[in-house]
Amino acid sequence: MISRMIRYLSFILVAAALAYGGYRMLTPARTSTTPNETAEKAENEDHPKGISLSDAKVAAAGIELATASSTVLRDSLLLNGVVQPNQESLVQVTPRFPGIVREVRKRIGDQVQKGDVLAIVESNQSLTPYELKASLAGTVIDRQTTLGEYVSEQKPAFVIADLSTVWVDFSVYRHDLGSVRVGDQVLIDPADGRPSIDARIAYLSPVGSSETQSALARAIVANPDQRLRPGLFATGRLTLSERKVAVAVKSSALQTIDNETVVFVRNGDRFEAREVETGERDPQFVEVTSGVLEGDKYAARNSFILKSEMGKGAADND
Repeated sequence: MISRMIRYLSFILVAAALAYGGYRMLTPARTSTTPNETAEKAENEDHPKGISLSDAKVAAAGIELATASSTVLRDSLLLNGVVQPNQESLVQVTPRFPGIVREVRKRIGDQVQKGDVLAIVESNQSLTPYELKASLAGTVIDRQTTLGEYVSEQKPAFVIADLSTVWVDFSVYRHDLGSVRVGDQVLIDPADGRPSIDARIAYLSPVGSSETQSALARAIVANPDQRLRPGLFATGRLTLSERKVAVAVKSSALQTIDNETVVFVRNGDRFEAREVETGERDPQFVEVTSGVLEGDKYAARNSFILKSEMGKGAADND
């Protein structure tokens, strides 16, 4: 009886030992956490959406920073236009007498002063050479004569324009004519990557074109650096209305992550993807009603790079 009891107790102890060993094999061992991992985990919990990027990497990626601030939003009308010489500052230089061109001293693109000699012409009547002079200071924009050519008073030999001011002629379609007035502000973009030029509509044609069903609206624009070149196209945004908002960011700053609209705000060496609520907008700026404060620096250009880097980080963590 006693020996049977001892065998039964031994069986119970062996079964218990085997059960405990199986539990230890199925239960993962605890691992120790380093201080760095603890800090990183805490940082990720505080900033679930963000990425660290040094100033050098920001510059290398072409990420442009801007400051959120109060901005004037504008409703606008987009107009297509072309740059023209100011016809009130343009002269056609015509020979006084018919003759043969014996010398040509100026060519297209040359800057001239009033009284400069453009060419020497030998008169057919007196066989005496005379000087063809500039009657206006400006730029030679056309030349219709060559050495040895016969010229006469029937055709201009040179065209000179003062390009310190130019015309920008816009086409306004009939359904938009009611929105355009002389004196209206127009922001002119010559598509050269520089800021738009602020100008005013100076003239609105009283007649239209039967072919294009549009009328001409003209802005007279100061052009001291000759940024606007006659013959090239330019676009204009005619201001229809203005309103000031407390905080706005550039439209290019907005990104969508997990169906949320975010702006990447710079905080130290880190970009935080802040969820924002937006309001009114124009072609350049968007009002922000929450998520970004006035004075916050944010990624205004190439912010998609930050979104891409965040996506890589999420994939690595998975």
